[in-house]
Amino acid sequence: MYDIFKATSDGLVIVSEFEKNCWVRVSGPTSEEIDLLSDTFVVPPAFLTDPLDVDERARIEIEEDVTLIVIRIPFFEGEDIDIPYTTIPLGIVLTGDNIITVSARPLAHLLDFVDGKVRTFSHESRARFLLQIFSRTALLYLRYLKDINKRTDQIERELHKSLKNEALIKLLNLEKSLVYFTTSVRSNEIMMERLDKTGLRMSEDDRDMLEDVIIENKQAIEMANIYSNILSGMMDAFASVINNNVSIVMKFLTSVTIIFMIPTFVASTYGMNVALPFQHSGHAFLIVTGISLLLSLTGVWIFWKRRWF
Repeated sequence: MYDIFKATSDGLVIVSEFEKNCWVRVSGPTSEEIDLLSDTFVVPPAFLTDPLDVDERARIEIEEDVTLIVIRIPFFEGEDIDIPYTTIPLGIVLTGDNIITVSARPLAHLLDFVDGKVRTFSHESRARFLLQIFSRTALLYLRYLKDINKRTDQIERELHKSLKNEALIKLLNLEKSLVYFTTSVRSNEIMMERLDKTGLRMSEDDRDMLEDVIIENKQAIEMANIYSNILSGMMDAFASVINNNVSIVMKFLTSVTIIFMIPTFVASTYGMNVALPFQHSGHAFLIVTGISLLLSLTGVWIFWKRRWF
């Protein structure tokens, strides 16, 4: 599907027909829509299909008067997904008069532009349009990295008393998300540093904004590296914690088993068909029970003193 936006004095409005100086937002297009956009804007079909590949790297490609810029953006898959955070490519096609953005899925950070949440947004300046998308992408990385850190803290609290591997698997999935983020942010950085070579006209304010975006991108790289290192060390530490928790439980169960063996031994002894003390006493049951209880309490006291519980 695709939407066509036109800048007016009241902001971005949706129009029904292709016009000059419009922004076409494409998400999950069909083959018919790709052919239509390719013919209408004289765009190589590969420029519209390459961003649909989930493994497409961040890059810049120029063919005649059309420029394709691919950037990797963070994407939240959902709470119930094993790997909640991943990255997908976003293609930005610059033609002579129009801008086309192509993605395999609808993108929330582009919807913010439409809803007017970004006050200085404009697609009439091609450079400013790119830089605002780059800036929003860097901010999304930083926000999602903070979310991953919060999830890590929550899982850490669960791991203190955990005896199973579910929490460790959650940490492993978060670490995969961090690997995706680190790889994508680094490729975005290389692409941004090559932006000057595309011949895109940028004012001094645009160049300052590009420097700010690159700095934010570097911050995202540093945060992803730090969180990844912390997460790796945490997984190793808590793997040992889980093993230690299991050992403590096994030690406790073994101690309880030994204590219960004492009355079992006494009862088994008095169950033999031989002459035994107190067998003719009317209080034989109470005496045997008392001996069992006394020996058990003695065993408990010994285990407690030696910290075997």
